[in-house]
Amino acid sequence: MKTILKLVLILPLCFLIATVQAGGLSMPAPKRVAPPEVAPVTIGKLRIEAIHWGKERGLPQNGGYILARDIDSGKELWTLRVYHIDYDEKMESDVQDIFIERLSRGASGGTVEVVDENGRHFEVDLQARSVKRHE
Repeated sequence: MKTILKLVLILPLCFLIATVQAGGLSMPAPKRVAPPEVAPVTIGKLRIEAIHWGKERGLPQNGGYILARDIDSGKELWTLRVYHIDYDEKMESDVQDIFIERLSRGASGGTVEVVDENGRHFEVDLQARSVKRHE
């Protein structure tokens, strides 16, 4: 009886190990890669930074926001949503996040160029805190 009980307990485990070793079971793929590291941009007395985790700050989305910081004091001055993310409630939200990939100085002295993970380009006028999308 003990031998039969051991077989009942051990055989399924052996089958599972053999299946995994043979590549028969697949582990779920990671939901998405981590957002890219984005170097801040300094223009005048402002340091412009990408905010990846907006929801942790009470914002309605992750990604798509920049933050202006005073260089001298380090104080946050304002945040601005560069683009909107339309979340599909039927899908997990983390796979729908679209993060800022790159910030750079704009052609004019008072603008910042923003590129998101989808390759979309935006120009932010820092004085007016307005956004234009470039096609």
